Amino acid sequence: MNLLKAASTVSLLTLASRITGLVREQIMAASFGASAATDAFNVAFRIPNLLRRLFAEGAFSQAFVPLLAASRERDGDDATRVLLDAVATVLTWALLATVTVGIVGAPVLVWAMAAGLAAFDEAVFMTRLMFPYIACMSLVALAAGVLNTWRRFAVPAATPVLLNLSWIVAAWWGAPWFARVGWQPIHAVAAGVVVGGVLQLAVQWPALRRLGMSPRIGLTLPALRRAWVHPGVKRVLTLMAPALLGVSVAQLSLLINTQIASHLGVGSVSWLTYADRLMEFPTALLGVALGVVLLPQLSAAQARQDSAATSGMLDWGLRLAVLLALPCAVALVVFPQPLVAVLYHYGRFSELDVAQTVMALRGYGVGLIGLIGVKVLAPGYYARQDIRTPVKIAVVVLVGTQLMNVALVPWLAHAGLALSIGLGAQLNAGWLLGGLVRRGVWRPAAGWAGFLGRVLLASVAMGALLAAAARGLDWLDLQRTPGLRALWLAGVLGAAAVLYLGLLHALGLRLRQFARRGS
Repeated sequence: MNLLKAASTVSLLTLASRITGLVREQIMAASFGASAATDAFNVAFRIPNLLRRLFAEGAFSQAFVPLLAASRERDGDDATRVLLDAVATVLTWALLATVTVGIVGAPVLVWAMAAGLAAFDEAVFMTRLMFPYIACMSLVALAAGVLNTWRRFAVPAATPVLLNLSWIVAAWWGAPWFARVGWQPIHAVAAGVVVGGVLQLAVQWPALRRLGMSPRIGLTLPALRRAWVHPGVKRVLTLMAPALLGVSVAQLSLLINTQIASHLGVGSVSWLTYADRLMEFPTALLGVALGVVLLPQLSAAQARQDSAATSGMLDWGLRLAVLLALPCAVALVVFPQPLVAVLYHYGRFSELDVAQTVMALRGYGVGLIGLIGVKVLAPGYYARQDIRTPVKIAVVVLVGTQLMNVALVPWLAHAGLALSIGLGAQLNAGWLLGGLVRRGVWRPAAGWAGFLGRVLLASVAMGALLAAAARGLDWLDLQRTPGLRALWLAGVLGAAAVLYLGLLHALGLRLRQFARRGS
């Protein structure tokens, strides 16, 4: 399998998801701005999203995917199918309990995350409305783990588009309709989130059936007892324990930051959210795509005891991450105002909202390489079923991030929260990298110094062009001609990409060098 082709497939489909995601955020910004209602919605959405990262692509995937890949490599498809049935049964029962507790305990959850919200009751209502989303997305993650292990990357990468489309329809059509009948318009968006989760599950489950790997979920107590004693379930739970701690540490940091932001004034939670959406664009295209492709491949190589393949795949992933992440980080730091203005500066999204979102985006941009690097480096541990080491690192990074908040938030307000996350991500990635080197898991291939020099030189030149374009045009005043402003942005970004890639080519770096075949 060509790893670059697989990563490109995931990245291109993720691009479609992120483009529709940006459209949804544009509609949200124009329709609702940065207000008490959007703060309440963002907190309410963040709560099931937090749990999704525990049950879905976070701790569960980290424990389940390596075990699934190793089982298929060693024991074959039949034994793997039995493992899948058992895990799916236990997961379903856990989700039913979690959704029930979440709906009942929504006031406590909202208070724990954002006690300073101006629209507290609205956040509680929308939390209850959106809590079933966690059940849908956790089962989607189960399906995605199987499909990715069988190298069917397209469907899991494409289905997030359905959430965005449902969200767009809810904000564009549902919110005005809700207003006409006397309901809160923002509630339509919360309902759209749940519909989007159902649609994703409805698409992925047939893909499993075509593989002959759709799980048989036992909904009786005897079926649960049989699933519970399966050795694979016990292994998943054993691996999930440290993984839960690790993901909980990351989510605890997010919870603390949201709590702090809720006390910084109306709009602070929303400004951070809008900036986070832009930062997630390159993070998803690069980091998530590479992580999705690498984890099952690294797990299979580890099961074969093939250390050379493991090191080679990590080296490939790190080089590709640096090649693509560094110019994106430069763009977020030197060119944030045009990006925010063109994407969000419409309707109720004011110039003040642009300025505040720009400050947060710069903070995230400082840590972009670290955020993407963690997505590449952490699979090097998960494939070895070593989840404890990343957890220990995450705990130290959490403490460091909060210490940075103490220093930065009084000075930079909500932007200090973003900068602390960015700096913490750099620390996390550096520590993970050092651990892989010390253990001999990653042995840097020859040519890294020359590679880094070329990428750095091309990124500096591209950054100079973007900085000149950011100063040379009044991007806020161009709001009167939004089509022209969008064309200017496309032209500047296109010229920057041509300059960057052209310089790399002139310096002797060829993209075909990254066409690596996996196992």
